[in-house]
Amino acid sequence: MKVSFENKYPNITRWVDEHTGWIEIGYNVDSPLTSFIRALDCGGMLWEGKDSYESIDEALQDLNTGLKDVLEYIYGADS
Repeated sequence: MKVSFENKYPNITRWVDEHTGWIEIGYNVDSPLTSFIRALDCGGMLWEGKDSYESIDEALQDLNTGLKDVLEYIYGADS
């Protein structure tokens, strides 16, 4: 059974669809940032992941967990 992206990563989906934030995945050798994955909005970077992950899925899981806390901070725990 396939699981949709929206079901597997609900906080990433909410970040992009409702909050109109975006994510960046990968490295930029010209940047001082060393994280592999980041979440940003018009105010800047609100979450930054680790420098490396075993897989992209692991990075997305970490992002999904991190965005849960970010969204609760922005909108409250009951949203």
